[in-house]
Amino acid sequence: MGLRTAFKAWTLRMPPPPPSLPENMTPSEDYLIKLLLSLSIVILTCTVIFKSSNSRALLEALGVSLRRVKRTLQEIDRKGFHLAGILVPIVHHSLLRLNYSNALCIEICAAITIVGWCCDLARLCIPAVARNWPGRSILREKERQQLTGGCYFSLGCTLSIAISPPSIAMASILFLVLGDMSAAIIGVSFGGETVSLKLGREGKKSLEGSFAMFCICFIIGNTIFAEVHLGEYPVFFGALAATITELYEPCRINDNLSIPVLSSLAMQYAFTRIRQC
Repeated sequence: MGLRTAFKAWTLRMPPPPPSLPENMTPSEDYLIKLLLSLSIVILTCTVIFKSSNSRALLEALGVSLRRVKRTLQEIDRKGFHLAGILVPIVHHSLLRLNYSNALCIEICAAITIVGWCCDLARLCIPAVARNWPGRSILREKERQQLTGGCYFSLGCTLSIAISPPSIAMASILFLVLGDMSAAIIGVSFGGETVSLKLGREGKKSLEGSFAMFCICFIIGNTIFAEVHLGEYPVFFGALAATITELYEPCRINDNLSIPVLSSLAMQYAFTRIRQC
């Protein structure tokens, strides 16, 4: 009797399942897994080609001005590390494909997030940890004295998976991984050259970078929901929410946290509108 009571108490503490989409609005798990693997192969191939080639000459051939090449290479190195974030949806959907529950996936993400936050807080508080921190060379100057984007990324992924259907969570995480990377690299490479308009809270963002992010997010979203009728409608609003969030960082919340959460909420709202119609 005691074991039964303890089990019931434990199940009550489990996170509630995220809202689900109707079957005709949900891409199949097989399709999503194949898409993620194909995307990973493309990214890995492009990375190998870029690293094995003359990077400076390649950037100049793509139209990057000489005065921007060095900074562009630095931004590519820093943002390239973020491509590892694609492992989150790959592992998530692989576990779902193996019939593990979404609640278990949320608990795994939460555990990783807690460990990550504890390690980063140790870096800030313990000099020996800070001196031996892996990847310290790619940290921005302001990140040396505050939590890194990785902490907010893990929290954003956890919340997105907890509040969204798996396909929407996958899209919102890819919006962050690939969309934000595109905005940063295109902004550093070409920002202000075509349009001199400065955007963002501090006027440091460019129209070129924001346009690149919206296009990448819109393409990714439409690829994910290619099997879904009217899927471009929620994808548009999700891509727009992600772009605006990256641009203005509402409430000064780190965009690694706010992009996946707000874009997933925008897509869920748009899917709700479709169901009502």
